[in-house]
Amino acid sequence: MEEQQNTPQQEQPQTEAPQATEKPVMQADPADVEKNKTMAVLAYFIFFLPLITDAKDSPFAKFHANQSLVLLGLWFILSIIPFLGWILLIVPFVFFIMGMMNASKGEMKELPLIGGIHILDK
Repeated sequence: MEEQQNTPQQEQPQTEAPQATEKPVMQADPADVEKNKTMAVLAYFIFFLPLITDAKDSPFAKFHANQSLVLLGLWFILSIIPFLGWILLIVPFVFFIMGMMNASKGEMKELPLIGGIHILDK
């Protein structure tokens, strides 16, 4: 019979599978975030609210006002498309929740699919 040799196998470093590249979260000034977090969250209900208050100079509040305006555009486009568009209205609702959560956590994270669109000046 053949003898099996018990030789220790060399451990090879495992290479990690390439991960999908996420867009980095933009960093906001912590003082700006604390001062304008409420306005950033409210921007998802009324996008222009930060633009008519003292938060108009806040990059954090303006970022979320822009995200909200783009989200409003998506909602409008989907709402005028019969049947399929009406079914897809769940997408802007999910993005709405995501945007409010990002604003409440103090993150300037772009929404999926539509976050790269900039209507308002930075």
